Amino acid sequence: MIEPIISLAFSMHSNKGVYALLIGSGVSRSAGIPTGWEVVLDLIRKVAHLKGENCEPDPAAWYEATFGEAPNYNKLLNIVAKSQAERSQLLRSYFEPTEEEREQHLKIPTEAHKAIAELVVKGYIRVIVTTNFDRLIEEAIEEVGIVPTVISTPDAAIGALPITHTKCTIIKVHGDYLDTRIRNTPDELAKYDKGINRLLDQIFDDFGLIICGWSAEWDTALRAAIERCQTHRFTTYWAMRGKPTKQMQKLIKLRHVQTISIRDADSFFREIAEKVFALEELSRPHPLSSKVAVATLKKYIVDDHYKIRLHDLMMEETERVYAGLTIEHFPVQGVPFSTIELTKRIHRYYALTEILRDLMITGCYWGEKTHEDLWVKSLERIANPPGERAGLNIWLELRLFPALLLLYGGGIASIAAEKYGTFAVLLTKVKVKEGIEDQPLGLALYPYAVMDKSVAQQLPGMERRYTPISDLLEEKLREPFKESLSDDTQYKKCFDRFEYLLALVHADLRQKQIGDVWGPIGCFGWRGRRYPEKWIIKEIELEVTQAGKNWLPLKHGLFEGSLERFLNVKTEFDKLVSGLPWW
Repeated sequence: MIEPIISLAFSMHSNKGVYALLIGSGVSRSAGIPTGWEVVLDLIRKVAHLKGENCEPDPAAWYEATFGEAPNYNKLLNIVAKSQAERSQLLRSYFEPTEEEREQHLKIPTEAHKAIAELVVKGYIRVIVTTNFDRLIEEAIEEVGIVPTVISTPDAAIGALPITHTKCTIIKVHGDYLDTRIRNTPDELAKYDKGINRLLDQIFDDFGLIICGWSAEWDTALRAAIERCQTHRFTTYWAMRGKPTKQMQKLIKLRHVQTISIRDADSFFREIAEKVFALEELSRPHPLSSKVAVATLKKYIVDDHYKIRLHDLMMEETERVYAGLTIEHFPVQGVPFSTIELTKRIHRYYALTEILRDLMITGCYWGEKTHEDLWVKSLERIANPPGERAGLNIWLELRLFPALLLLYGGGIASIAAEKYGTFAVLLTKVKVKEGIEDQPLGLALYPYAVMDKSVAQQLPGMERRYTPISDLLEEKLREPFKESLSDDTQYKKCFDRFEYLLALVHADLRQKQIGDVWGPIGCFGWRGRRYPEKWIIKEIELEVTQAGKNWLPLKHGLFEGSLERFLNVKTEFDKLVSGLPWW
């Protein structure tokens, strides 16, 4: 069984930027920062001292008996410090270090804060939700050169930039220590403003969650925000000391949380950062070589004088990848299945194909019809890897993962550039050997032919995905498409269009061969259902209605160029998609 912290490291590395942090007072504990309630109790002691009374052993009970109401942070401040300057100075004493405290490494960013900052600067963490009033996490992140967007009031939540447009957003749900509106009492912690709730709903719906230093005991409104979230696209990990409380157990059950037993927050965040960065290094075998290869291809592809050099560049890299696919490197016998071995192979395949994948993407995006045979030749070579055809079925099927990466890379690039001729030849001209027969790539190569869904769901971060292989490919290919598809929404639209057309071509070829209609259903199957007007199935339906026989995929020979054939296949396939029980 893979250790949860290793699973988290793999998941963070594979899903860059999709995990949000939820950190509580335990993360600042080693810095000597008091909790909000501890500040309230100390303020009560000061009030009691001013009145010449003893409030021990229960300052909160003394306050309630004396004033007839529960302790209120703002009122307490007004009693012990009358002016704004006095209140500010008083609060600073709780959260800002004196020279002596700084020498003792108190009230300054801890190892946990610094490790989080390193994860932020490398893009692994972009959103931090915290119940803490202190500014240690902001200080640590600013020290690495990023100025985070900080939301600590309802007004700030309304006026803030969308999370997708910031490098790092910190949501201080209970406020900042210099703002007298911070939340402390049970009544204050029971309900949030609509703006804060709306923001939390978005985060808990869109992001995975890493929780540390938070007990869930007093924060009623924050618990409610987590409980409201019905979709769990990414795994929730909860790092904790000791056994979970009843409140924690309820949330653990609700979100299917993976718990991680830790010694303290400092060692946990340092360890997770080191593991993620180690995976980053392992996945980058040729620094800069991919960029150099792509720049070279761009130079060659625009000038026919370089067509021989272009051919040699592409085929030399193809042969390098092909040589790395042997059973010596990826044995299919004598290696039992395990999640660790599966994850390791995925990372090695991804690293091995990095340069060729980027060449395929760039070539299919910028190339012309005269270059199509080159992409076909390269992809066909990788789609027929060397070695035995006997062994553990999971490893045998996974040998086609490099070809799947290239197909998706070249196919999405073709779609993005509206080069449906290139898209068509990739699916119909590339041949895959199956026994003594050759099958077109569009029929033989698709996600479930490479990895069964139940197997893919064992990959870290993919445990409860509807379409785990498609999700993995979408995330793995996002970075190399940054140049040609910089907008995330546009990238997802091209990804969905490619997968939907791949499924329709597969269904068409399958119907010709065995008589029934079926195709692989990717992210498009669930992504557009909330907004039908933006669903790729509906968009293509509208396109075909408007263009008819002049629809580009038909003009380039797909579906035998027949509008009637396409509509028949589409109708039958769409019935399969609409019958899925995902929503």
